[in-house]
Formats: sequence, structure tokens, C-alpha cells
Amino acid sequence: MDVDAYLDRLGVARPAAADLATLRHLQERHLATVPFENLSIHLGEHVVLAEDALFDKIVRRRRGGFCYELNGLFAALLRELGYRASLHAAQVFHADGTPGPPLDHAAIVVTLDEPWLVDVGFGRFSRYPLRLSGVDAQPDPDGEFLLLDAPHGDVDVLLDGKPQYRLERRPRPLSDFVPMAWWQSTSPESHFTRSLTCSRPTSQGRVTLSGDKLIETVDGVRNEVVLPTEAAIRTAYRVYFGISLNRLPTPPGESPLTPGALQPDTAVQ
Repeated sequence: MDVDAYLDRLGVARPAAADLATLRHLQERHLATVPFENLSIHLGEHVVLAEDALFDKIVRRRRGGFCYELNGLFAALLRELGYRASLHAAQVFHADGTPGPPLDHAAIVVTLDEPWLVDVGFGRFSRYPLRLSGVDAQPDPDGEFLLLDAPHGDVDVLLDGKPQYRLERRPRPLSDFVPMAWWQSTSPESHFTRSLTCSRPTSQGRVTLSGDKLIETVDGVRNEVVLPTEAAIRTAYRVYFGISLNRLPTPPGESPLTPGALQPDTAVQ
């Protein structure tokens, strides 16, 4: 891995020590600069869980990704920097409070003097590492987190009292997530095939582009606008997320190999 290129992508100088302060800074910068997005699914691109492919996509092509991609590559960077970082599977909770299937999500555990939960691939989540062995509520700019013991030695992660996911204690290689990543990116039952999103936190809230809808939350106030043309949508991807696209992702429900529902622009804007 070209560590310096990855750090440059994050806007971070090479750290002097693999400590908690540096880990906090790296996680915050990763979330701020590398968006959570599922564009590949709607562009007809294969999701390849291999370090070189992820590096090419996220660092060289300055794209984002979803959990397996973002946390898979970030864990590799952390190991290159001297951290003890491992991937762990998680079950994402449904709205009714029941956990989803195994390997539904991939998160990172970094072991320093104690284990810390690190996650740059879950959309809205903690800006900073969470103490995995903590029993008290942990405040974060994005909410209050609570980590509770769960059956079989797992850990339930709650945000503002709402269960987010159930984390396994045992580590897994990135290759373990390949079958579920394939299902997530191809099944009509997958949330990712049924939705289109590109999102990242900001200093005052969050910005999300979902199809032609640009949603900005600033100090708790949500504002949504519909972008009228393909040019406006491409500009939003570039300005808000640093992503330059030759063509737009196809709206959910349509084949990414056929033209989307939006009409081409009649003038350059």
C-alpha cells in the first residue's frame, strides 16, 4: 500500500505514533473526506473486496464505498501505521429491533491498551473511536453511544438508545465478507440495490445526495432540494464529495446498463 497517498487522500501527515489521539484524528478525517456511497451498484461496477482494487477505487479514483470497502481498506491502513486492527462482522438491527443476518456489516476493532470500536462505513455513526469495554454512555458529536453485552459474547451498539448493530468479538479476514458483499450489491431484497446514496458528515451536520435529492442538515435543521438536471447532479457529486462522474448512476429499479430516467441536459451549466 502507498501509505503516503492514502494519507494525502485524508489530508493527514504521516503520524509519529500509533496512539489513541492519532486514531481519533484518522477516523474523523476519513469520515469527512471519504463518503459512504453505493454508486458502484448503480453504475454497473463490480464490488471487489481486494486491497489493491479498494485502494485504486478509494485513493486513486477518489471514490467512497460501503462498509466492506471502507472499513476493509481503512483497517489495512491502520495496520501499515502500526496499529493492531482487525475486521469484525456485525448484524445490523431491523426497525423492529431484531438483528439482521450474519456478516451484514464489517467494522474494525483496534487494540491499544484496551479495544476500541472504529467504523468509517456505517453512514451516520460515531465521529471518534468508541471504548469497546465501556459500560457507560459515550458522548460523540453524532449522538450518545452505549455498548452492551449481548448473547454469545457479542456486543450491541446503541445510538441515542436505538440499537444499531450486534458486533462479533472474533476477528475475520476481509475474504469472509465476499459472499455477503455480493448479495448486498446484487439482490433485489438488499437495501443497497433499492436505494442510491452518497453521504458524509460535515462540521455542522451531514450532507447526502440521493439520486436527484440533495439533503443538508445544519445544526439539526434539515433542508432538501431537488436538482433539476444531470449537470447539476454531477456538480453536486464533485463539490460536496469530490467525485467526478462521466455518467450518473441509474435510479434503483432500473438496469444500470440502460439509460436512466433523467433527461440529458440541453445546455452546459
